[in-house]
Amino acid sequence: MSDFHQNGMFTNFHNLTRRPVEDLEQELLIFSKRRKMGLILPSLFSELEGPALNHIINELTKVPYLEEIVIGLDRADREQFLYAKEFFGRLPQRHRILWNDGPRLKVIDEKLKEKGLAPLEAGKGRNVWFCMGYNLASDRTDCVALHDCDILTYDRSLLARLIYPVANPSFQYIFCKGYYSRIAQDKLNGRVCRLLVGPLLHSLQLVYGHHDFLAYLSHFRYALSGEFAMRTRVLNNIKIPSDWGLEIGILSEIYRNYSPKRSCQIEILDNYEHKHQVLTQEDGTGGLKRMSQDIILSLLRKLAILGVNVTSDSFRVLKATYYRSALDMIEIYHHDAVMNGLSFDQNVEEIAVELFTQSILEAGQAFIDRPNDQPFIPSWNRVQSAFPNIFEEIYQAVEQDNLGSV
Repeated sequence: MSDFHQNGMFTNFHNLTRRPVEDLEQELLIFSKRRKMGLILPSLFSELEGPALNHIINELTKVPYLEEIVIGLDRADREQFLYAKEFFGRLPQRHRILWNDGPRLKVIDEKLKEKGLAPLEAGKGRNVWFCMGYNLASDRTDCVALHDCDILTYDRSLLARLIYPVANPSFQYIFCKGYYSRIAQDKLNGRVCRLLVGPLLHSLQLVYGHHDFLAYLSHFRYALSGEFAMRTRVLNNIKIPSDWGLEIGILSEIYRNYSPKRSCQIEILDNYEHKHQVLTQEDGTGGLKRMSQDIILSLLRKLAILGVNVTSDSFRVLKATYYRSALDMIEIYHHDAVMNGLSFDQNVEEIAVELFTQSILEAGQAFIDRPNDQPFIPSWNRVQSAFPNIFEEIYQAVEQDNLGSV
C-alpha cells in the first residue's frame, strides 16, 4: 500500500485503496459531459511491431470516456502508414494518425521552417508538438493526457488515474504528472532519474543557490515520466524542447505559467516497465549519454532564463559536486535494495554516474559554445499569429491522410 505523504508545494495523489478502474471510468463518463477528454500517443513505427503497443491498444479499446485519440507516427513510409491505419483501426473512439513523414505534413513543416517556426530536429518533442497542434485544431477536448507507447506493464487504469485530476470539474488542477515504481527482474531501474536528475537538482542548488524552480522540480516523484495530463487550453502557450529534455521542458513551462497549486502528481501504476536505453551507442553517442546531455542542457537554459548566472567556470564545480552527491545516492540505493532483497550492481551504477558526470561538462560546453540555440519550439499561439489558418491546414492535412488517398 502506498504512503500518503504530502510535500506542501502541490498535491500528491496516492493509490491508497486500489480502487477498481470500473469505478473511476464511471465517474469519468459523468465528467465527460462537462469536460471532453482526449489522449495523445507519440509513437515510432517500430513500436507497432513490438509487444507493448499492441497490448496498449487492446486496453484502450475498453476505455469508454475518450472523445478523441491523436497518434503521432514517426519514421514511417507510405506502406508503413497504411499498416498503421489498419493497426489503430480497431480503436472504437474517434482517432487520427499524424503521419509526420507524409507529404502533406511535410509541406506544412516546410512552410513553418521558412518563418523559423518549425522544430529544428526530429524526435519525441517534435512529434508531441504537432500532436498538440492537431489537438487544438480539432477542438474536441477540454483536457488531454499523454503517455508513451512502449509501456510493457500497461493497463487502462493508468490512463483513468492520470486524467482524473484534470477532468474532475470540482478540482482546480490544470496539470497532472504521473509517477510509479521502477523495479523489474529484482533490480532497481530508472537510472537517469535516480542517478542523474535527483543528485543534479541537489547539486545545482549547492552551486547556484536555492531557486524555487529547482525546489519545484525536486518535489516531483518521477520528473522524467512521459505520462502527464493537462487542460487543453494549456497547449496554446507552452514552449517545449524537441529533444530528450521534453519532460523537464514541459514542467518548466507549467511552472512559468501557473501556480504550483494548479499542479499535482499521481501514482498511476504499482510498477512500470518499458524498453531500456543503452548507456551509449557503439560510436559513443546516443543512448543515455545523449538523453542526459539534453536534460542537463534543458536545466541550464532554464536557469539562465530565470536570471541565474551560469558560467563556464561553474561547470567544473558542478561536476565535482554532482559526482560526490551521486556516489552518496548509490550507497543509499544499495542499502534500499539489500533491505528489499533486490540485486544491486555497484560497478554498473558507478559507470552510469561517470558517464553522467562527463555529460555535465559536455552539456556545459555546448551551452557556452551555442548561445544562440533556440532551446524551445515556438508556442502554438505564436505560430497562429504568423499563420492564422495554420490549424485549419493541419486539420485538413490529417483528415486527408486518414480518410482520403495517400
